[in-house]
Amino acid sequence: MSDLMRALVEFGPDLWKATTDTFLMVGVTMLAAVVLGLPLGVLLFVTSPTGLHPKRVLNRVTSYLVNALRSFPFIILLVLLIPFSRFIVGTSIGPKAAAVALSFAVIPYFARMVEQNLRDVPRGMVDMALACGASRLQVILKVLVMEALPSLLGSLTVTATGFIAYSAVAGAVGAGGLGDLAIRYGYYRFETAVMIWCVIIMFVLVQLTQLLGDWLVRKTDKR
Repeated sequence: MSDLMRALVEFGPDLWKATTDTFLMVGVTMLAAVVLGLPLGVLLFVTSPTGLHPKRVLNRVTSYLVNALRSFPFIILLVLLIPFSRFIVGTSIGPKAAAVALSFAVIPYFARMVEQNLRDVPRGMVDMALACGASRLQVILKVLVMEALPSLLGSLTVTATGFIAYSAVAGAVGAGGLGDLAIRYGYYRFETAVMIWCVIIMFVLVQLTQLLGDWLVRKTDKR
């Protein structure tokens, strides 16, 4: 216990900086999931053979691109996107650069989850809305998304907890955050207590994220 307290006092500022960097990476990643992954998932569902506006070619091309991005191991994707990250944020290292790679990874991942969530909405509700004269956009926003909202929030929670771990993987290539601190001090400098604190903080972040997500799901579930 004395080693843990010593590490907390000695490396407290570093732990705080690593935690805020992790928040930055995961926050930007979740924003990308909602802003880009959600519409992409809606597009996959709407253009599917049983969707509101079937478009076979568009659906197949989009589905292929999503699968292609999902097939890349994250660490390889992180390295491949170094030039693009440098172009977007002006650097190839640090949490901002890692957020670019994490965003590329989360968009197709969350899009598939969104597609599946929308498939679970009863077809009868969609048909009823169309019969009442609702436009496709109204059906998407007011029927599909609203009815699937608890499931979408649950999927977003699962995505967030998973990508907290992904942010630690990004630390292996100098992305900053708790993973980077654990490697630099906990592994290379044999500061085991620092690694333990990083694990504890990540555990707390995951638990808080899950609790918040579960609360939002309960609040939006009208069943």
